[in-house]
Amino acid sequence: MSEASFSQWLRERCADEWDAVVNHPFATAIIEGRADMRRYLEQDFQFVDSFTALLGAAVACADTLEARVPYARFLGQVATTEEKTYFHRALAELGGSATPRLEPATSAFRNLMDEVRRSQDYASIVAVLCVAEWTYLGWASRAAEPYTASWIHREWIELHEGPEFREWVAFLRGELDRIGDARLEGTFRRAVELERGFFDMAAG
Repeated sequence: MSEASFSQWLRERCADEWDAVVNHPFATAIIEGRADMRRYLEQDFQFVDSFTALLGAAVACADTLEARVPYARFLGQVATTEEKTYFHRALAELGGSATPRLEPATSAFRNLMDEVRRSQDYASIVAVLCVAEWTYLGWASRAAEPYTASWIHREWIELHEGPEFREWVAFLRGELDRIGDARLEGTFRRAVELERGFFDMAAG
């Protein structure tokens, strides 16, 4: 392993897939305010329950109080504040459904979240959370201010960019660096591949 951090090493091990997510044409369309967001947000909303449960598992399985607190704080934000409110407002604006038929790409990623939650393996939980959040920071950070005038696109970018979200991703990466080992490569890679599959679905 090089002098790079463990999280950086994991990213480099699946660099092609990672770059395909961060630079995905659908992500670019979001940044430019021209993506068709209805189907994408309908499907992304289906992750909220599994993602919330995964955060709860991180709180329970973390090995220190210092690690538990950021998960608990972020869990409260997901459950009660901007992101949940955003979904309801955006789906209402777009005429979308909160209970659509699940696409295979959505089911596959939810299954991974549920799998690592049931495992109660803290390192695997962190790996999946880190991919989900770090890849989104990756594409959202490509956007230059002022963001698109479309509030649906602009607020989605803002939810995944900015000092607080960067601090959250840095925490997840730091936890991977602290507790990770090479056995996580498969889980990390699988999560990245599923992220790419989800964007492919949205663009299809």
